[in-house]
Amino acid sequence: MSDSLKQEIEKRRTFAIISHPDAGKTTLTEKFLLYGGAINLAGAVKGRKAAKHAVSDWMEIEKERGISVTSSVLQFSYNDFCINILDTPGHQDFSEDTYRTLMAADSAVMVIDGSKGVEAQTIKLFKVCVMRGIPIFTFINKMDREALDPFELIDQIENVLGIRTCPINWPIGSGKNFKGVYDRKTSTISRFIAGDNGHKVETVEGKLSDAGLDDLITKEYHDILTEEIELLDGASDEFDLEKVRAGKLSPVFFGSALTNFGVETFLQHFLDMTTSPLPRKSDGGEVSPFSDDFSAFVFKIQANMNKAHRDRIAFMRICSGRFEAGMEVMHVQGGKKIRLSQPQQMMAQERKHVEEAYAGDIIGVFDPGIFSIGDTLYKGKEPVKFEGIPTFAPEHFARVRQVDTMKRKQFMKGISQIAQEGAIQIFQEYNTGMEEIIVGVVGVLQFEVLQFRLQSEYNVEIRMDQLPYEHVRWIENPEVDVAALSVTSDTKKVKDLHDRPLLLFTHPWSIQTALERNEGLTLSEFGTA
Repeated sequence: MSDSLKQEIEKRRTFAIISHPDAGKTTLTEKFLLYGGAINLAGAVKGRKAAKHAVSDWMEIEKERGISVTSSVLQFSYNDFCINILDTPGHQDFSEDTYRTLMAADSAVMVIDGSKGVEAQTIKLFKVCVMRGIPIFTFINKMDREALDPFELIDQIENVLGIRTCPINWPIGSGKNFKGVYDRKTSTISRFIAGDNGHKVETVEGKLSDAGLDDLITKEYHDILTEEIELLDGASDEFDLEKVRAGKLSPVFFGSALTNFGVETFLQHFLDMTTSPLPRKSDGGEVSPFSDDFSAFVFKIQANMNKAHRDRIAFMRICSGRFEAGMEVMHVQGGKKIRLSQPQQMMAQERKHVEEAYAGDIIGVFDPGIFSIGDTLYKGKEPVKFEGIPTFAPEHFARVRQVDTMKRKQFMKGISQIAQEGAIQIFQEYNTGMEEIIVGVVGVLQFEVLQFRLQSEYNVEIRMDQLPYEHVRWIENPEVDVAALSVTSDTKKVKDLHDRPLLLFTHPWSIQTALERNEGLTLSEFGTA
């Protein structure tokens, strides 16, 4: 491997940002981009009538509602690092797309609202990070507003999420009394000074014993800080980089993304603590990012990002080597060589043609309809096939049909393409044709997104009838006669896009009944894309 190729890969960092809705994730993402010079003005999401929209939100429904419902991929440079951010939807009714995006990241930044603490959506996303064993960095946001006690916030992260923490800095007050943060390693205080036109930051060096801090942060907060730091030093986990990189210890930072306080400090620490792209597991062992051979896997497909072009983009994570525009690669699942055309990197709806990219980068290539989630691409002497991406079990189901029977063709094309993107899963009755379509989603907002997209992108109006099913299980035994299975009357036998048999259940006890009645039956909560 040449020195220049090695250097390019070593400076890559690829991470996902996860959070509960409204914790400030999109604002933090935009502040990162500001530091990299990628945008000149960060657009705060202020609600559905705001003229300015977050730079990482591109779908029309996102702009109308001021939320992120798809995962954006953004790249920028900062201090000789090339950073790829995977901005995941934090909305309560997010999709499976969120889970999948985490498969393409090497680490995760978890944003927590200081006034609300750990919320339900954060727990779901955190579990996916734990499943992958990826490092998690915590940014506790909105400290310029009234916040929970910092010790309570730390306890929540440790008890609810089950990961140990190590605060790198510590807040001094919150809300109107937010004085700034204390850096435990350098013993410096970054002072938050609010003003009529925003705020300014002043960094002050000085030990906690310095009497001069009384004037800077008041005697009351000086005393509180001294007491809290003593308590932290005695009770909290020590910083251990190995544990951080193994996903067993989360460094914690406090700040305010909206006012830009503590964001650059966090970014600098994050880049120091993270590594260049990590090896990926394949059927032939681990693939090193520093291999001379190019390899990548598809983790996201998005159709109609530009309605005028009716395009379809496959997003892939480069796992090893160097990508060149127009290069010919082996598409493992398709069993043939293909040329990767129109490679691009994304800045929300802005696209940039790329001539080259390296391990750790995320690129989009034109998809004529041949790619599926989880597909492997490689160029080299030795064949490579990466592990499949889990298909997460939907939790909500509905029967879907088009209102105008003359638009069956557009309906089937639209619903199939959206399903191939991974936003929804579609099922059909096991012993019938495609006349009845059942849609399964991870979050109910996806039903609204489906309805919106079919109407706006395919000019198809649909009706949806909610179904009572809450659990889905893939049948693992290939020899099983599905039609002959003995199941409860409220259980439905279906098959997915890949013709794999599944069972839809209304109650957990129906799952147990199916297992008891059918000896040797093996059911799985995850399929493989």
